Amino acid sequence: MTTEPFQLRATTKFERSAKKFLRKRPDLRRRFESIIEDLRADPFQPHLGLHRLQGELQHLHGVRVTYSYRITLTLLIEEHAITLIDVGTHDEVYR
Repeated sequence: MTTEPFQLRATTKFERSAKKFLRKRPDLRRRFESIIEDLRADPFQPHLGLHRLQGELQHLHGVRVTYSYRITLTLLIEEHAITLIDVGTHDEVYR
């Protein structure tokens, strides 16, 4: 049984931060692109480390790009959609 892929939406903030992220860390481009494709296929894959955020960001989720870098997102399961919000270091994204 195959499931329909999730629809990915990117905010303007995400697009800007992704460009900046990849410009500063070109060695992570393949990893970043792989994470995005894995999110589209199934955001609940264990290696993504999907987790709900706390505090002021409690309405968002995060996934790991690497140990140090995260992507924040809004996951709307009822719509089968993911809105990409930000990408950066742990401290940059979770501020």
